[in-house]
Amino acid sequence: MTLPSTSNAAGTAGRTAPQHSAGDGVLRHARIGSLHLETGGYLPDVSLAYETWGTLNADADNAVLVAHALTGSTHVARGSSDEDGWWDALVGPGKTVDTDRYFVVCINMLGGCYGSTGPSSPDPQGLPWGSRFPFVTVRDSVRAEARLADQLGIRVWHTVLGGSLGGARALEWAATEPGRVQRCAVIACTAASSAEQIAFGQAQLEAIRLDPDFNGGDYYNGRAPVAGLGLARRIAHITYRSEAELEYRFGNGAQLEEDPLGSALPAARGRYAVESYLDHQARKLADRFDANSYLLLTEALMSHNVARGRGSVRQALASAGAEFFIAAVDSDRLYLPQHSYELAAALPRKTGVHMISAPIGHDGFLTDVEQIGVPLRDRFFGAP
Repeated sequence: MTLPSTSNAAGTAGRTAPQHSAGDGVLRHARIGSLHLETGGYLPDVSLAYETWGTLNADADNAVLVAHALTGSTHVARGSSDEDGWWDALVGPGKTVDTDRYFVVCINMLGGCYGSTGPSSPDPQGLPWGSRFPFVTVRDSVRAEARLADQLGIRVWHTVLGGSLGGARALEWAATEPGRVQRCAVIACTAASSAEQIAFGQAQLEAIRLDPDFNGGDYYNGRAPVAGLGLARRIAHITYRSEAELEYRFGNGAQLEEDPLGSALPAARGRYAVESYLDHQARKLADRFDANSYLLLTEALMSHNVARGRGSVRQALASAGAEFFIAAVDSDRLYLPQHSYELAAALPRKTGVHMISAPIGHDGFLTDVEQIGVPLRDRFFGAP
């Protein structure tokens, strides 16, 4: 289904201006009105959560949009609270994306659980949407974010960038709103989700849906499906890290004093160190993330295909006026570097691939992002 662009000023009656607070890195909310979705769904009243850093200049030409990954939040960099951001190495005063020079915006994706309208949000009757929340695509999220950009007075982004799911959103911005993106950085992502990526995603979805507490997605008045969400995170985290990194850190060693051969009953044995590590990752996510949002954003990433309804990838990006920066992680076994080379080859202008050399795997786009700081500054942000 082809939908009209949401970035024009028409149909804005009843929307409220963004709520502004003093200081950088403060969570804010903006109502953007109703939204028709790509697959036929409809949301009558959408709110997007976002944070900003720096100041939009008089010409409104210094705005940078940073898109978060699957379970990321809007807090990309430190702000007034001095709470660490997830990309502090790249964004901040004097950093590659210098918040003394640029107005940086990070938006919680539609369907997320860090303040934007999502499955845990109240419907028009005041009840959690739960299982009734409609399917959201990356393209839907871009159309919603374009409305917020309008409210912020941003007609054109200086740069849109992101990694993983954030990279998919950045690429979709360049294709869906080609006149509004001058520069686009796609890091550790592809033009479309591969069969293997979809397969890993499907296993995670089933882990959540098979949790007895899931209740078809309507669990907000009872126990949350933390076991299923934790299992989904275990599956995902294995794909985020490389075999070499797991072997180096854990090997087949036991967890502290536990003995993996310490019982005749499998369920009573001790854990291997790597099992303890995965248990820890599962608990951390279950404590901070909503299972329905995990489902929704995973489904959105599985459906990612910038060429959907647009012919080939080359045809889909032919009208993109943005200058592109493509980066990959050399040890990534989820988003293979070859996928980044294929994306670069389909772009309108010749574009190379910057390689992050990191043994950790896919998560290198977070842990070793400083490796692309200089080339990204040289290409997009320049010297003060």
